[in-house]
Amino acid sequence: MRRLFWLGVGMAAGVALSRKASRAARAASPAGIAANLGEAMRELAGAVGAFGADIRAGMAEREEELSEMVEQRSGVSPLAHRALGAHAADARARRANG
Repeated sequence: MRRLFWLGVGMAAGVALSRKASRAARAASPAGIAANLGEAMRELAGAVGAFGADIRAGMAEREEELSEMVEQRSGVSPLAHRALGAHAADARARRANG
């Protein structure tokens, strides 16, 4: 009975090691390396995209903070100031053309 148990343990270990060795050989093949490289590039692209999204969100947040600060200190809303600036530019263009 003892020998049968150890025979089973040996067979299971042999199968496990054989599968592990074949996976390692497949990963070391050119196709395996290309698959790993492709996956790494996809992960890098995702990380760069997430970084860009974080940067844009931070910029929008900071712009909002600065707009609030300008409005508190000057009493003029930056949005109203932009609209007035566009209106003044239109008036200057009409005077120049007309």
